[in-house]
Amino acid sequence: MQRLIKKRAKKAGLPPGTLIHIGEKKTDEIKITAVDYDETLFQEKELKTIVECFPYKDKPAITWINVDGVHQIETLEKLGDCFGLHPLVLEDILNTDQRTKIEDYGDYIYIVLKMLYYNNSSTEMVTEQISLILGQNFVLSFQEGIKGDIFNQVRERIRNGKGRIRKMGADYLVYTLLDTIIDNYFIILEKLGEKIEFLEDELVTNPTPATLQIIHNLKRDMIFLRKSVWPLREVISVMERGESPLVQETTGIFLRDVYDHTIHVIDTIETFREMLSGMLDVYLSSISNKLNSIMKVLTIIATIFMPLTFFAGVYGMNFKYMPELEWHWGYPIVLLFMFSIGISMLIYFKKKKWM
Repeated sequence: MQRLIKKRAKKAGLPPGTLIHIGEKKTDEIKITAVDYDETLFQEKELKTIVECFPYKDKPAITWINVDGVHQIETLEKLGDCFGLHPLVLEDILNTDQRTKIEDYGDYIYIVLKMLYYNNSSTEMVTEQISLILGQNFVLSFQEGIKGDIFNQVRERIRNGKGRIRKMGADYLVYTLLDTIIDNYFIILEKLGEKIEFLEDELVTNPTPATLQIIHNLKRDMIFLRKSVWPLREVISVMERGESPLVQETTGIFLRDVYDHTIHVIDTIETFREMLSGMLDVYLSSISNKLNSIMKVLTIIATIFMPLTFFAGVYGMNFKYMPELEWHWGYPIVLLFMFSIGISMLIYFKKKKWM
């Protein structure tokens, strides 16, 4: 399970804009890809150095530069100097524990949000921070991980010229990336929904301490999902209002659709949270009922043996003058009497529906 909050202690006391990477330490080389396109032109290239990005800044076509890996500070600093990014933006990109937000810097818009995966092997949710920068004719995307992403379908649409993506501006590309990330949330919710349904059946049939651990893990996932998705509503709303000249009115229509998807995701998360809270109560009730059933059986057994123990105790006393001790049929009569008492009590308990 990933940490909900990453350590920020090494930034304490440093001035704003100090570039320090916060997150999982990586030693791999970062991967940089550039896609340059318009309605008639398309060029895709993997860049070996950050310097190769610089010529794309002044090109009239739409440029999408994607950086996989944000752990090399010098590389990001050079890219920031080229595209005129504020030091606070670079600081936020390097801090992989950012809250989902949007900031308008006039010449460009900075967006940070979470990309989510579902690890089928470990059945756990994996998160990765995505930073998007929308300029007049360029989009910069920074991904925390370096093992691929969910943007391959977007790249394929650009390559094939499907839809209107090559006819629209950089703001439409940002909309497409946001839409892809939010659509992937539905996949995560479907996986979690299947686990919750399976857990409901298990709660009714045979709840165990392992069931409680699964509920705890799912509640933890819901907390992180809510933390990641809830502020995204404000991000989409700010872009949809069209207060920035970088977002065209034609793109606002599509942003409204993404806003609806975001609301749907939030509603689903809240529903799952309520279900998990109710399941925790059901688990505690099931364990309590199970314990009560066990105690009920033990109480019935103890109650049946109480009179039998009394008779056994009486006839186990070592007094010399006890009239029944000399009876020829005393032993079988007492056993029969004790057996009759036990059967009578069982019949009485059945009649009262106590067992």
